Amino acid sequence: MNGILLRLAAPLMSFGEHAAFHYRDTFPFPTRSALIGLFAAADGLQREEALAPDPDTGKSPYTDLEFTVRIDRPGIRHTDYHTAGGGRPHKQGLRTSAGDYRPQNKSTLISRRVYLADAVFTLAVQGPDPLLEHLVQRLEQPAFGPYLGRRACIPDEPLVLHGPHPDPVGELRHHLPLSLAAPPRPDQATVPVDFIWGRQPDHVPAAPSHREVADVPVDFTPTRRFHDTRHVWRTTEELPTALYASPPALTALAAYIDQDIHL
Repeated sequence: MNGILLRLAAPLMSFGEHAAFHYRDTFPFPTRSALIGLFAAADGLQREEALAPDPDTGKSPYTDLEFTVRIDRPGIRHTDYHTAGGGRPHKQGLRTSAGDYRPQNKSTLISRRVYLADAVFTLAVQGPDPLLEHLVQRLEQPAFGPYLGRRACIPDEPLVLHGPHPDPVGELRHHLPLSLAAPPRPDQATVPVDFIWGRQPDHVPAAPSHREVADVPVDFTPTRRFHDTRHVWRTTEELPTALYASPPALTALAAYIDQDIHL
């Protein structure tokens, strides 16, 4: 199945796991929900209509997308001590769930929000060709600005590395520049890199362990937000050290994109 290649990199990003009330955690990798939300926003869809079924198929066009994530840099978990509403006069601050204003002595709402700092993920997104071509066009000219989990987390450029490719996972494993936290040792021929698979990978002889994650969006409407579960598999792949892109990685990425354009 053909696929497109994306690079998610930013000073901060966050992909909600237990993201509720006063504590907002993050998955250690981009979630299906965050990626579909990114695509829907680029397409100019409101939250209420983001997962609307296609009239011809009766299902969301994003249902058949398959994601493979290469974890170039896992990043460092950073917790932000966040406050809202403090110091404002009564009846100008935060409201309660019943619609009243919070008491003056409880006007400050404290939350802790977890981010991944300095992380880099490279993705293969596989699906039907017409949808992939549409996604590339919209990601390069988005209706709403893209962000990685939260509005303040703006992705670095380039976001799109390659249009529809017949072997996007092979590109991840053999050709696409690799942004590591530290350079490989001179005597290393390969470097271990973790992958997250949306289905059990065929090239692994023994079945790797899988994890159940609740990141399949069923409804993005704020008052009815709901996610279903799926299985993901994690493997460690030995990649050639020749893929390592020394800082600034943009130089190697630009050369990779330019090579593709002139093929």
